[in-house]
Amino acid sequence: MPETSSSVTQPSIPTVPAGATATATPAEVRQAAEALKSAIDAHLRAVEARVDELDPAVLEAFDALAAAAEEYDELLYAVHDEVTPFEVMTEPEPDYAGPDEIEALSVFIRRDYLVADSDALTAAARTAAEGVDPETTTTRSALLEIFDSYDADEIAYRAEELGLQPGDSTMWVVAADPEGVVGWHDDPFSDVDAELVLYRDDVIDEEVDEEDDEDEDELEAEDMLPG
Repeated sequence: MPETSSSVTQPSIPTVPAGATATATPAEVRQAAEALKSAIDAHLRAVEARVDELDPAVLEAFDALAAAAEEYDELLYAVHDEVTPFEVMTEPEPDYAGPDEIEALSVFIRRDYLVADSDALTAAARTAAEGVDPETTTTRSALLEIFDSYDADEIAYRAEELGLQPGDSTMWVVAADPEGVVGWHDDPFSDVDAELVLYRDDVIDEEVDEEDDEDEDELEAEDMLPG
């Protein structure tokens, strides 16, 4: 069975939009609370009147409820330094619907990186390949040399040495048709059936996310400085 998200009872600390603490007011929190109550009522009405499992009215009400809950969560934290005791699942993962006896499988891996040190990246490219000129090398050409010289796992292991900062990553193990794994695929990533995911492992780099938030805060602060 794939790992799936589930609601939790631990308080969730929302991501507050930059500048929200300085501009939000108690009246806006109250307004967001009323909007959330209305969204709950609208969602319940849509569920009670549901005509099928994928009723568009229910899906629309669900999205509206999620947005209202997120808005209230953010304003509550910004104004009162308080959190809500729940988390909204905006994209629930489907249950596994494939066979129990697996004949073939595909592994899909995504790893994100930031170029943290272009000089280190160029130096690594010079070590990996001959004829790399540091005066004319761009990060693009350096990356081409790096990925041409090392496999993806070695790059992940040596990321810092190569001037790369690892970000988030995910790996999906998907049940596959035995005939489908024979031969080459012109478009290998276009058709991943979420209902055939046997296993999923998401690695969230909180340090990168925090740095992104800090950068956004700094930009907001600069924008607020008098001209």
